[in-house]
Amino acid sequence: MNEIKSIAEVMNEAKELERFRTAVSGSRVLSEFKKIFPELKKVARPRKVENGTLFLRVEDSVWRSELNLRKHLMIEKINSHYEKKIVKQIRFL
Repeated sequence: MNEIKSIAEVMNEAKELERFRTAVSGSRVLSEFKKIFPELKKVARPRKVENGTLFLRVEDSVWRSELNLRKHLMIEKINSHYEKKIVKQIRFL
């Protein structure tokens, strides 16, 4: 007999929806970036998350260099915020 599942269970478990879940996770990173990094709200703006890469528009080359040195910490902070690996790398624009 078929088991009845909730929409949430189907959304979280269906392998066919993996790309959709990845896109939703990426959009959450974009919308919550200022919440995760309030200290960066004036110097960095997230543009998109594509294939595990977060693209950030950075105010100037000095900040770009500084953030480049800290990108591994930023990746860890984002992934720990969501308790799953969403971002694998960061590219600066």
